[in-house]
Amino acid sequence: MLIVPEREIADLMTREAAFDAVEKVFAAMASGDAYNFPVIREAIGHEDALYGFKGGFDRAGLTLGLKAGGYWPNNLEKRGLINHQSTVFLFDPDTGKPSAMVGGNLLTALRTAAASSVSIKHLARKDAKVIGMIGAGHQATFQLRAALEQRAFEKVIGWNYHPEMLPNLAKVAEEAGVPFEAVDLPGMDEADVIISITSAFSPSLMADHVSPGTHLACMGTDTKGKQEVEAGLLARASVFTDEVAQSISIGEAQHAIAEGLIRESDIAQLGAMINGTHPGRTSDDQITLYDGTGVGLQDLAVAAAVVDLAVERGIAIEVDF
Repeated sequence: MLIVPEREIADLMTREAAFDAVEKVFAAMASGDAYNFPVIREAIGHEDALYGFKGGFDRAGLTLGLKAGGYWPNNLEKRGLINHQSTVFLFDPDTGKPSAMVGGNLLTALRTAAASSVSIKHLARKDAKVIGMIGAGHQATFQLRAALEQRAFEKVIGWNYHPEMLPNLAKVAEEAGVPFEAVDLPGMDEADVIISITSAFSPSLMADHVSPGTHLACMGTDTKGKQEVEAGLLARASVFTDEVAQSISIGEAQHAIAEGLIRESDIAQLGAMINGTHPGRTSDDQITLYDGTGVGLQDLAVAAAVVDLAVERGIAIEVDF
């Protein structure tokens, strides 16, 4: 079995490679060549942590495995560790033997950012100039860096429950040569693209905060009960997702479904648009919304790419198992 430690990931996986891997997974899922296993995600009753498993099998890429991990909200304050912790395990689909164990923290950040970035590439208006960020934590910086590569954005606006964290976004914007402005939530109506990346259990972004033609990537809701945007916003939008079953059960759509505002049949797979079997955006006034619940296949795709690179560069650790 090969081991690729967390410390090696930054030198192996780029945003571009993560984008390519995730885009291919979306397409494979929509064509039926890859599928995810049911997600297990539970509060463990210790350290306020959420822990679980996401896995799947990509028949086309012969990638089989799972990611184990979750969210420890006290890590940063108590231990100086990031709150999201995970490890990816890959298995030989021919024999079932474990083939690799890969550090999953940076990979999770990169693949999550890649997923919203793929949605922006395929759904945002070509003339999008202002990007809005809701959330300013660790993951938000990855989201913003990836998103800024998809359009010629001329301005970044941001809002966060804790305004003292907004300099995290301002720094990324400055690095990209784009001005940053802190706004209140109604000010999000200036944005052509909005990314929400919080761990909220009640909505912050309301339907009247969003202008016609906006593309939204809702990336924080991945657990039953979480919610970042008003359910009525999904009723106004054309809704896309990574995995429909997850969207309606643990994603942003769970609330709109429960309130009877949309039906499961109203939600499309983003991969269907990539494959050309769904038209995607059809007008400049259309609001599009990507409900990013996070799927195991994305983790497996980027992990498999990392293993190949680690073997190529001679830095993968081989152990008997």
